Amino acid sequence: MNVWTRRVVIGTAAVSMALSVAACGKAGDGGKSGGDGKTIGLLLPENKTTRYETFDRPLITKKIEALCGDCQVKYNNADQDTQNQKKQFDALITQGVKVIILDPVDYKATKSWVNQAAKKGVKVVAYDRLAEGDISAYVSYDNEKIGRLQGQALVKALGDKAKDSNVVMINGSPTDPNAPFFKRGAHSVLDKQVKKVVYEQDIPDWSSDEANKKMAAAIDSLGKDGIQGVYSANDGMAGGIITALKQQGIKVPVGGQDSELAGLQRILTGDQAFTIYKQIQPQADTTAEIAVRLLKGDKIDSLTPTKVDSLSGEVKGIPAKLYDAQIVTKDNIEDTVVKDKVYPASRICADDAKAACEAAGIK
Repeated sequence: MNVWTRRVVIGTAAVSMALSVAACGKAGDGGKSGGDGKTIGLLLPENKTTRYETFDRPLITKKIEALCGDCQVKYNNADQDTQNQKKQFDALITQGVKVIILDPVDYKATKSWVNQAAKKGVKVVAYDRLAEGDISAYVSYDNEKIGRLQGQALVKALGDKAKDSNVVMINGSPTDPNAPFFKRGAHSVLDKQVKKVVYEQDIPDWSSDEANKKMAAAIDSLGKDGIQGVYSANDGMAGGIITALKQQGIKVPVGGQDSELAGLQRILTGDQAFTIYKQIQPQADTTAEIAVRLLKGDKIDSLTPTKVDSLSGEVKGIPAKLYDAQIVTKDNIEDTVVKDKVYPASRICADDAKAACEAAGIK
């Protein structure tokens, strides 16, 4: 799922963290212990997906600091390791942190951590992925609807051949609670509007390399003419899938999710059919405001108009805010991610995408 190598991503994150601490003297891993009621923990799950270090972390930190000038953020990334994330979570509790924003690696594993934290008066805000346990709030997207959008976009890309098309589905990580909703939503469309889903795999850790291997296995099993379209749960895996297809000389519609830079460039060059654009800033800002209100003991009702139940059904009526998303194709990149300044046109239109941008009228 990474556009850069893991070494570059980790190195960039380290430099970003150092600069943040030097500039503010507040955000990051350093500073005072969190027992002063002015610290919010932020735990993100991995850095294979470029959004976490590029967008989620800096946006949440910036908003918290804007709302609470004397607050600090203690941040850690679990690097897709559940036990590492548990240690990070436990350390925040030991330090006396009273509010933790948690995007879990494995949502099922969090139940005992979150419940123990709640008994100690610690508020946990589930961010992007719904963790198990006594959660105080949840901020994400309508993930089943996102799956439906993905299915609809793939059907549209297949055009009048959709009814006769065999589709491969490469789904997200089994430990990510959002992945089953994406899958369910996509199936609700594809099962009715394409000929058949002929091959389907869940991919641990959202691994692009593993998606590449599974796509190669699907081609070996079904043959070059046995696949007319591919559903990819996100853009990172779509990159691996498209590489496998190209190696066999196969050109079929492939969709993704997250509007990653590389995915947008593939859409412009015609290698990828679509992605899903989820506005991260509103999600990050709302989460930060909820965390600050919980830290101050204020009500969060106005920020959480929806109620959801945990996936296990053990926790009912969790206060939540769920955002919508939209399909992005070559036709509306400029009116979505460029307009919202997710990426400047100059970055999207670099290298191989330059000529495609000119043809699409993106400046």
